Amino acid sequence: MKKLILFSIALFAMNSAFAKKNCTDQPEIKWMKIEDFKTLVKEKGYTIRKFRQPGSCYEIYGTNKDGRKVEVYFNPVDASIVKSEFED
Repeated sequence: MKKLILFSIALFAMNSAFAKKNCTDQPEIKWMKIEDFKTLVKEKGYTIRKFRQPGSCYEIYGTNKDGRKVEVYFNPVDASIVKSEFED
């Protein structure tokens, strides 16, 4: 029973660590303002259906310039793409 509890705690800690993305180590004072970020991303051809800020990332759910559904994690300092996933 004790091993099961320790395993559960370890699993929870791992899931919590993976839940937050790390896109920059810069302090938030250096991050783009959210509205400026959204404007820049829209200029790049993305539409934003949902915006989130998990961990040290800006994340959007929407479509890219080709109309494909995407989930994209951006560095909030310079809006560079850290991770991008496409939905088929």
